[in-house]
Amino acid sequence: MGRTVLTLPPGSRVFVATARVDGRKGIDGLSVLVRSQFAEDPLSGTMFVFFSRRADRVRVLYWDRDGYVLVTKRLEKGTYRLPWRPEQRRVVIEAAELLLVLEGIELRGAVRRARWAPSSHVGALHTV
Repeated sequence: MGRTVLTLPPGSRVFVATARVDGRKGIDGLSVLVRSQFAEDPLSGTMFVFFSRRADRVRVLYWDRDGYVLVTKRLEKGTYRLPWRPEQRRVVIEAAELLLVLEGIELRGAVRRARWAPSSHVGALHTV
């Protein structure tokens, strides 16, 4: 059988609730949490991620042009290992980090290597 894959564009903003939530919450309950806990608009197209209290279930909520999308994954064995402290309330991560967590890869202790970023001097030309 094929695998269901959650595809995320590389530049996607992903907000993760670091405190665990009731795994039975649906679209309405999660969208209320987005407004109250994240102070964000659930209709923005941003992805919002919630892990259950037992850390065996994850829910991803986002708005897609004309309606909400709610993706749920329940592990049959094991739990998700979350590298974020609950006191943080929320973290903003990259899509790649979410996919690693969902695949069961431990992020604690992982180090991000330096990458190129455009300079803050917009329109500056370098002459040689």
